[in-house]
Amino acid sequence: MTRAEAKERNRRALLDAALQLVSRDGYRAKLDEIAELAGVTTGAVYSLFGSKNGLVVAVVADHLGPHYAELEQALPPELDLSAAVEAFARHYRRSCDRPDAMAALSLQITLLDMAVHDADLRTRLAESVRAQEAQLVELFAGRASAGGTVTADRAQCLVTALRALFVGLTQGVLLGLHETADEQYFADAARALTQLA
Repeated sequence: MTRAEAKERNRRALLDAALQLVSRDGYRAKLDEIAELAGVTTGAVYSLFGSKNGLVVAVVADHLGPHYAELEQALPPELDLSAAVEAFARHYRRSCDRPDAMAALSLQITLLDMAVHDADLRTRLAESVRAQEAQLVELFAGRASAGGTVTADRAQCLVTALRALFVGLTQGVLLGLHETADEQYFADAARALTQLA
């Protein structure tokens, strides 16, 4: 195994171990336990991620990476804004039906709890969320809408509002508060929000 392959193997093992222990223990997850589960030393964490918080932020990016890749496929550039928002809404609602949906919600809540207890992590997670939102802004900016084109500023406003809407609705679906909120419900809510934005 080459040095680069070993480094990538250790990186992947740490991401997987951190996801498992952070999901279970939240801010109480211990770096030495994460390293032990990954089969590496704590020095590998510092070498690869800089700190425990760097590892946690990398876990979030790693966890969400496939989601954003799927979104790019679900929102081809030829869709106008209305169709893109509807496709986004339907995609988001389908995520509620995935086998790992409850685990994803648990991780989201755990990360919020961790951020409440750690100002540095809160800052890093906020930067990560802003980077994720920037990806979504790129997906919506430039689309045709009402005889014009969606500006980056309008796309930013819309993305912030849609993420807040979908996070709340998804939590409601998974917790049994919005059991009738199907794909059409998500699409209708998103469309209404788009008209307001």
